[in-house]
Amino acid sequence: MKTINVTLRLDKELKEEADALFEDMGLSINTACRMFIKRAVQDQRIPFEVRRPDRKTLRAISDAEREKDLSACFDSVDELMEDLEK
Repeated sequence: MKTINVTLRLDKELKEEADALFEDMGLSINTACRMFIKRAVQDQRIPFEVRRPDRKTLRAISDAEREKDLSACFDSVDELMEDLEK
């Protein structure tokens, strides 16, 4: 069987954490990635739940990117909770 190389970009900290986790499991990051891909192909789906963000989350992301409504002051927890439910 022929193989090819695949390059994966990760943040340094994430890579280090993944290496430590997989090493504790007796795996390399390459083996873990290969396992993920094999399972995805076998099941014809990503082997964990992936959900699209809801409208509230998308709005919060948009606001943060535009630096809009990044902070607010509240006089009580109830007031905060009311705002969060909007």
